Amino acid sequence: MTSASDTSAHASLGSGIASLHAKWGWIVALGAVYLIAGFVALGSMVMATVASVIVVGAMMIVAGVTEIVGAFQLKSWGKFLIWALLGMLYVVAGFLTFANPLFAAVLLTLFLGASLIASGAVRLFLAFSMKRESPWVWVALSGAVTLLLGLLIVARWPVNSVYILGLFLGIDLIMAGAGWISLGFALKRRG
Repeated sequence: MTSASDTSAHASLGSGIASLHAKWGWIVALGAVYLIAGFVALGSMVMATVASVIVVGAMMIVAGVTEIVGAFQLKSWGKFLIWALLGMLYVVAGFLTFANPLFAAVLLTLFLGASLIASGAVRLFLAFSMKRESPWVWVALSGAVTLLLGLLIVARWPVNSVYILGLFLGIDLIMAGAGWISLGFALKRRG
């Protein structure tokens, strides 16, 4: 049995898809831009790494300024000082990223590798603790691949720091572009 809210949600989703149908060409064009940007990033991984590090630095500056502004909303001096100090640290780290993007890439690559190792290990632990449930093999496979990728990054660190972030950026842009293109063509076929 469906309720009125389920029916209205389905109708609004249908009208949203219908409005996207008219824009399928723009969605395909967006996907093509993503694909081209992805291949450019793969063609120049060092520049893509620097670009991604600069974007991270800009985000750190924005986050720091936001924390500093948020600090002025607090009533106690202790909390104000902690939030303002954290905000200042973010801003300084963001500007240091701009000053030396290759050194920031070295640190970010190490952090990425360590994060992938931790994530893979946790997924493997979860997979083997849920052996009675059906998807445990896929969770274990995902954990093993993530762990292996993290170990490969850390094993080649810091040499791979000049290209690994650019490689990930390029692959991500290509995958996103393929997704947008397939969505656009699916919308065209649907109409």
